[in-house]
Amino acid sequence: MRIAAISDIHGNLAALDAVLADIGRRGVDLTVNLGDMLSGPLDPVGTADRLIALDLPTIRGNHERQLLTLERVAMGASDACTAPQLSDCHRAWLASVPVGMRIAPDILLCHGTPRSDLEYYLDHVGPSGARAATASEIGERTGAEAAALILCGHTHVPRSHRRPNGQLIVNPGSVGLPAYDDDHPFPHVMESGTPQARYAIAERAGDGRWTAEPIAVDYDWDMAARTAEGRGRPDWAIALRTGRMQ
Repeated sequence: MRIAAISDIHGNLAALDAVLADIGRRGVDLTVNLGDMLSGPLDPVGTADRLIALDLPTIRGNHERQLLTLERVAMGASDACTAPQLSDCHRAWLASVPVGMRIAPDILLCHGTPRSDLEYYLDHVGPSGARAATASEIGERTGAEAAALILCGHTHVPRSHRRPNGQLIVNPGSVGLPAYDDDHPFPHVMESGTPQARYAIAERAGDGRWTAEPIAVDYDWDMAARTAEGRGRPDWAIALRTGRMQ
């Protein structure tokens, strides 16, 4: 079985279309969507319409939750510019999307970790910034979850980690935004280091063991960056062009 995992599209329809075209050439059995689909200055409505039509197995991320529950004055810039563009149909679709999903008894989809849409799974943030999480930190976040394959998103940085019991945890990175900064719980940046759209393919071999391949896809990121600049988001423009925050 081959599963394509996409996450953190953030309204970047051009990047999504490039990734979907690449997936279509690789003969996967299923494509799953791990959330944070719309928020940003690019094309949230076009992205929503594309995803609704595709009807992929989809979970919501923290940005979907924020779009549905926060007043606009309490939202960050990306949610605040997206919220007024969404129709009642879009909101109803977002409300129908679950916070997590098992697509098989041994395959779990979560946005952050099994217990939180805001927690980093394979990364850790401390006073000195972000770093890859240790095996013990990942184990504590996994808890008693026994799925053989866990697909997660949220950090925008592609990573995978195999637990001592063979369990594989995969973050495919971000389709639509290769870098961002945040101040919670400490100021930090998350950077993929290149402007490509990212996703991953997880494959189960005949012995039942899962492996994962990270994939980077070219698209017209300069056009996306010009759109972000025109909508007052120079931070996005830098991230889209470079995969870094400066």
